[in-house]
Amino acid sequence: MIAQDIVIKPIITEKSMEGLQENKYTFKVAKAANKIEIAKAVEELFGVKVAKVNTMNVRGRSRRMGMNRGYTPDWKKAIVTLAEGSKTIEFFDGMM
Repeated sequence: MIAQDIVIKPIITEKSMEGLQENKYTFKVAKAANKIEIAKAVEELFGVKVAKVNTMNVRGRSRRMGMNRGYTPDWKKAIVTLAEGSKTIEFFDGMM
C-alpha cells in the first residue's frame, strides 16, 4: 500500500482537537494497516517525525431510515503522537 491509501482522512472532533496541544493527531486509516505502516505513511505525507501510534477498531453503528435497517461500515482510527522536536502538521494549524 502507498501512503495515500493508508491515511484516508483526518478526524475533526472536539476531542481530537484537544489532543493537538499534546502533539496528538487523529486520522481515519485503512483497516489492514498496522502501526508501523501508519507511522511511515504519516512521516512521508506530512514530513514529520512520529514517536508513537495508537490504533483502535471502531465498530459500525446500526442505522434506520423508515423501515429499512442497516449498519455503517467498521473502520480503524489512529492517534499519532509526534516526536518532541517535530514540527506541527500544517493541515491542523488553523484549527487550534
